[in-house]
Amino acid sequence: MVKLQKADLGSLSEFKTALQDSFRVAIEADLGQPIEAPIPSDKDIEQSIAEAGAATYWIMANHQRVGGAVVVIDEISNRNSLSFFFILTGLQSRGLGLQAWKAIEREYPNTKVWETVTPYFEKRNIHFYVNRCGFKIVEFYNKFHPDPHQVSDQVHKEEDDDEMFRFMKVMGSESDYNSAVYMSGL
Repeated sequence: MVKLQKADLGSLSEFKTALQDSFRVAIEADLGQPIEAPIPSDKDIEQSIAEAGAATYWIMANHQRVGGAVVVIDEISNRNSLSFFFILTGLQSRGLGLQAWKAIEREYPNTKVWETVTPYFEKRNIHFYVNRCGFKIVEFYNKFHPDPHQVSDQVHKEEDDDEMFRFMKVMGSESDYNSAVYMSGL
């Protein structure tokens, strides 16, 4: 069974390294060449971890760390976001991600809406969020429609580097979904 364990300050360096390694493998596969700088940057990860309402978790299976997540919880609106989510390289495609996502949903049962983003080229992520977890794609960020919340430390050389899908999962009925979409301005 997959469980969540709060990451303590002493393990945050290891958390960042594991997250970056997981992301690096996917990005290098897409680019077809090694990347030089860690993605996401240390600064981007630290900003997410330090954000008001943020909670950082190790994903645990059989008492071993198998991944991690950073969620941002708004106790007032219950519109919560998933900043980072990863399963360690070599442990993917074993059902751990879905079990971990369900553990996150159980941890925050008052959530009305979950939101996250992922790069346009991450087909595995898109499949995971839409087909496995029940998210819907609600927005496409690109050079013509930039993410208004993006505060990345990364310097992008390619014009399509910032192309991201925004996903939303409304917890509840279809009318709750329509209401949430309306409230988000879409």
